[in-house]
Amino acid sequence: MTDSRALMDQAERQCRYRGVRFTPIRRRVLQMIADTRGGLKAYDLLDRLTTEHASARPPTVYRALEFLIDQGLVHRIESLNAYVACPCPEHAHGFQLLICRDCGRVEELHLDDINEQLGQRARELGFTVQRQTIELLGRCDACQNVSQTS
Repeated sequence: MTDSRALMDQAERQCRYRGVRFTPIRRRVLQMIADTRGGLKAYDLLDRLTTEHASARPPTVYRALEFLIDQGLVHRIESLNAYVACPCPEHAHGFQLLICRDCGRVEELHLDDINEQLGQRARELGFTVQRQTIELLGRCDACQNVSQTS
C-alpha cells in the first residue's frame, strides 16, 4: 500500500503545476485506490463512491480513472482489469509491475533499460508503440514464506 498522504500531496502539486483540475471526485477515487492493497476494479470503486456520492455513475468513475492515468497517478493492471496507485508519479518513464497472485500485492519497478531496449527494437522493426504494459505475475516473498512454514 502506498503512503496515501504523501501521494495525495504529490498529486495536488503535480496537477497544480500542470494546470489541470484535481476535482474532489478525482481526489476521492485516487484516495480509494491508494488505500487499497493491490488493485481495485472500476465497479468496486463505483460501489464505494456511491456510498458517499449517490449520483456517481460508471462514467464518473471512468472519467476520473482516465484523468488519473493521464496524469501518471494511477496504473491500469491489464491482466486483472484493475487500478493501482503509482507510488512515484514524478517518474516520467515506463514501469513494470510485479503482481502477487496470492495476496494481490503490487510492486512497481522502473527498469528504464528494459523499456529503452523494447522501444529501440520496435523502432527497428518499424513498429510504433502506443502503450506498453509489462506485468510479472508470481508470488511475493511474504506469501512464499507463509507457504513454506505451513
